[in-house]
Amino acid sequence: MFLTQKHMSRRTLLKGMGVTVALPFLDAMVPAGKAWAATEAAKVAGQTRLVAIEMVHGAAGCADLGIKQNLWSPAATGSAFDLSPSSLKSLEPYREYLTIVSNTMNHAAEAWAAPEVGGDHFRSSATYLTQAHPKQTEGSDIHAGMSIDQIYARQFGQDSAIPSMQLCIEPVDQSGGCSYGYACVYTDSISWASPTEPLPMIRDPRAVFDQLFGEGSTPADRAARRQTNASILDFVTSRIAQLKRDLGSDDRQRLDGYLDNVREIERRIKNVEAHNSSGAERAIPEAPVGIPDSYTEHVQMMMDLMAVALQANLTRVFSFKMSRDVSGRAFPESGCNGGFHSTSHHQEKDANLREFQKINTYHVGLLPYFLAKLKGIQEGDSHLLEQSLVLYGSPMGDSNLHNHRRLPLIMLGHANGQVKGNYHLKVPDGTSMANAWLTVLQKLGVEKDKFADSTAPLDLHGAATTTAA
Repeated sequence: MFLTQKHMSRRTLLKGMGVTVALPFLDAMVPAGKAWAATEAAKVAGQTRLVAIEMVHGAAGCADLGIKQNLWSPAATGSAFDLSPSSLKSLEPYREYLTIVSNTMNHAAEAWAAPEVGGDHFRSSATYLTQAHPKQTEGSDIHAGMSIDQIYARQFGQDSAIPSMQLCIEPVDQSGGCSYGYACVYTDSISWASPTEPLPMIRDPRAVFDQLFGEGSTPADRAARRQTNASILDFVTSRIAQLKRDLGSDDRQRLDGYLDNVREIERRIKNVEAHNSSGAERAIPEAPVGIPDSYTEHVQMMMDLMAVALQANLTRVFSFKMSRDVSGRAFPESGCNGGFHSTSHHQEKDANLREFQKINTYHVGLLPYFLAKLKGIQEGDSHLLEQSLVLYGSPMGDSNLHNHRRLPLIMLGHANGQVKGNYHLKVPDGTSMANAWLTVLQKLGVEKDKFADSTAPLDLHGAATTTAA
């Protein structure tokens, strides 16, 4: 047998009846006899996937008493830290991918003038990824800054089908004023394409699914498909069968796993829509029909959609807003029955802090589900958790005081070897979160020596030692 350079393109698509299904990486995409590192697929893998997640209201471990009890950041810096007292304990199985950056400050979210005092909740989200102080206005003359996800997408996301996607869990208004003289859009979005262009967040899993797999179809086509029991994959069955004939056994198995995931996500979306259309009592009656009542189910569904999109290289950039400031939602799965916002005002009392920590721990505890998905997706000689960087943090610190100091911030993944993990860095007092974002941009390959009010990049690769924090 003679080896040839014939191979399948990394951009191969299955199309049919308004359905477009991108493929995961397959061995058939590597030309015979060609080193992996020299292939088109390797170049895709070498461009880190970025997922930026925001959780509002800070954390119990950012209050004075919470810091002393290590309710967020562990006591030790370096690599031999103990996560057991903290809200991060569920990440222990992934500590080799975990980088904790503690004690940063969000100057941009502070009140800069007397009329801004009290408006912390209504400008915080706009500052999270931009580190830019929002203009206080309820009109159309909004102004903040360009967010790091969009800086990255502008440079490295333009050759994927979707340069970036923005997802959320809570309802968003996107119009009018909210409170303290701030437009709702500041609260509703964490992703800004420019200082005057916030990007809308998608809350409905069905809308995300259609954007990923419904290219070329009309709203009427999509509505008609939903009235049948057919899966989108049923519209490309012949193309799948034809493709499999040319694949080896490992590739067939990998393709089947990917397609099974797509079909299962679609099935779950349909089940939610059917239940919510049945007239049964809903926990969130005002939510659209495609929104699960269960917070866990909703978050996991969004994480599944992100994982298959990253696997198929439909996009390399996600921002994900997991809550909304002053949300009163309760999370009974956490063991705390109080509303999120009211519980966050803990009055520096130990019992109240413990209740708030239950919510923080529950939210962080949803991340391993996503990390397991990424780690289980093989691409070349690595997997997606190695090739990704997942950011999780809040623009607020102690929500009881509405301050923006000692912020909760973690990074997960190795970013193609640029972030080593298993490391806790505590920065000096007053260090801007912009320093962390400048570091992220540089690790992602963006040539930048300044971001917002940054002063210098952070050293995330310090010696593997342990010191008292």
